[in-house]
Amino acid sequence: MNNHRTILTSILTCVLLIFTTQSCGVKYSLSGGSIPENMNTYTVDFFENIAAMVIPSLSQDFTEGLKERIRTQSRLNQVDQNGDAIFEGVITNYAISSSGVEANTNLAALNRLSITVKVKYTNRKDESGESDYEDSFTQFREFRGMVNSATELQLTREIILMLTEDIYNRTFNNW
Repeated sequence: MNNHRTILTSILTCVLLIFTTQSCGVKYSLSGGSIPENMNTYTVDFFENIAAMVIPSLSQDFTEGLKERIRTQSRLNQVDQNGDAIFEGVITNYAISSSGVEANTNLAALNRLSITVKVKYTNRKDESGESDYEDSFTQFREFRGMVNSATELQLTREIILMLTEDIYNRTFNNW
C-alpha cells in the first residue's frame, strides 16, 4: 500500500511538472521571427571591402553568408534587386591585433581577428521607415600564436557566421 502511494505521488508530481513547464515560458521560433506578413522577398547588395587590410574573398564570402543566413532562417525569397527587404553596406574593418601579452616579454600571447561591417537595412513594406536602420556590427575571434592562411580562413568563416546572425537578429528578431 505504501509502495502504491509513493508511485502515485511520483506520477502526479511528474504530471504537474509537465503541465507547469508547458504552460509557462517564452516561445521561440525559427520560422522568421517578426518578419511582416506582407514581406516576401529580400535583396542583399554586394558588400564592398573598404577596410585598410583587404582580403580578396571577404566581400564575396560575407555577401553570400548573409544571403544564406536569410534564405535558411526565413520564408523570404531572394531577388537580385528591389526586394521588400534590402541589405546594403560595406566592410569597414578587417584587422589582426594582439589582445594579450605574455608576462615578462613583448610577445603576443593572444591575438584577435576582428571584422566590422556597416549595414543599411531598408524595409520597403514599412512606409513609416521605423524598421529601417543603419548600424555597424563587429565580431572577433581570438587565437594563439601566428595566424596562417588556413587558420585565418577558418576564423573569418566563424566571424561571418556571427556577424550574419547579429544582422538577422537585429533585423527580424528585434534584438
